[in-house]
Amino acid sequence: MVQDASLASSPRKGMLKIFFGYAAGVGKTTAMLKAAHAAKAQGIDIVVGYVEPHPRPETSALLDGLEQLPLLRISYRNVALNELDVDAALARKPEVLLVDELAHTNAHGSRNTKRYQDVEEILRAGISVWTTVNVQHLESLNDLVASITGVVVRERLPDNVFDQADQVELVDIEPKELILRLKAGKIYREKQAQRALEHFFLPANLTGLREIALRRMADRVNRAAQAESPSGSGRRQVKEHILICLSGAPSNARVIRTAARMTDAFHADFTALYVQNNEGEKRSKDPALLANVKLAEELGAVVVETRGSNIPARIAEYAKLSGVSKIVLGRSPAGKHLFRQVPTLVERLAELAPEIDIYIIPDSQPISSHPSRRKRHFRNLGSLLGTPPSSWKQWGITGLILCLCSAGGWLLRLCGVHDIGITGLYMFGVLGIAAFTAGPWYGAAASAMSVLLFDCLFVPPLFSLSVYDLSYFITFTLMFLVALSASALTSRTQAQA
Repeated sequence: MVQDASLASSPRKGMLKIFFGYAAGVGKTTAMLKAAHAAKAQGIDIVVGYVEPHPRPETSALLDGLEQLPLLRISYRNVALNELDVDAALARKPEVLLVDELAHTNAHGSRNTKRYQDVEEILRAGISVWTTVNVQHLESLNDLVASITGVVVRERLPDNVFDQADQVELVDIEPKELILRLKAGKIYREKQAQRALEHFFLPANLTGLREIALRRMADRVNRAAQAESPSGSGRRQVKEHILICLSGAPSNARVIRTAARMTDAFHADFTALYVQNNEGEKRSKDPALLANVKLAEELGAVVVETRGSNIPARIAEYAKLSGVSKIVLGRSPAGKHLFRQVPTLVERLAELAPEIDIYIIPDSQPISSHPSRRKRHFRNLGSLLGTPPSSWKQWGITGLILCLCSAGGWLLRLCGVHDIGITGLYMFGVLGIAAFTAGPWYGAAASAMSVLLFDCLFVPPLFSLSVYDLSYFITFTLMFLVALSASALTSRTQAQA
């Protein structure tokens, strides 16, 4: 009985209604205020929490007759700013609260960074919210809007906030009519309107934004229809599963947003995979990578992490086991590894998982911004060794094994074993070092140290690095190369295990 009482006392979450348009001035706020007057006439307790101040007489006139909450005044850098007062809204607790511009970023010092976070708090208190959103503010459409208009929108709204709205009403007018309204001064003041006509409010831009908004609404309607249809009716459709790979590359955000749009279009599952290689500890602190992980989560992706130095193999393995149908990747430049051509990530995945569709997203950065091919050669050479080590424990293991090999070499020499047996013992020790230490640097260092120890302890004159027999230089070279190669192979096999 106590449990039932607590459930009854907890407020039911309010409903979110969005008035959605493709640009400023299409009439979102006007439509919201007209709907508010109609709701008030029906006896609904409806209050204005925040409406963006517009230089439009018809919008200001629609505020008459509606109760308005006092605004929260915040001073930032000697400028007084007005924001939604969340505490006042919670204290008044109307049935419906009007909050304009859902994607707005609050002034510094507000209780929440974004206005949609204020709205989520109000919804949890059981208050329904009506708000407005433009299509260019949706996070997944940011790159697409920028490619159409040439303007990168800074204030963005996570797609899941839009997708989880209880009701979305499209407010639409013809682009020609919108331009006429702008020229008549019904949207912006004269100087601001002129700048808008020359940049953002071009006919081609408005047409493109309108198409995106209509498509987004169509996707929402289709998703709702599928959710309401009986599970057994019609032909059963196979669920799509889209996979992206996370990295700290600047182009990765573009890949994430494109995949999110594909997820909406295909009504697919969305997974973001991060393959952690031998430099994983360093990469996990990469701020660019962390920002891309956060972006993927905001756009609805399930973030999964795996480990291995063979990145294409790890991606293909996960894709097959998880039923991935499509992989979305950024374009990876072809390069050379020493003297041979290295297949790109796309080529390797096409070979390892030929049954999975692969989509390549071009990089928006110019080619000149990429590192030169010569620099990539040095980076590939350095990737053989990884990050220089700094663990005293690993160095202790290396030194101990080399000491044991030296002691064993003296025993073999006392038993009459020749140099070839002692060099073999050192190479066996290098393999052990590569197996018991993390990273190929220890094995590489052990390869060089084993040559020096062999020269100092077993090659006349003893306890000196001098060599009287020049044929030993060939022995030293072969010993070092074989030990280094064996160490690198052992470390790579260990990393992939």
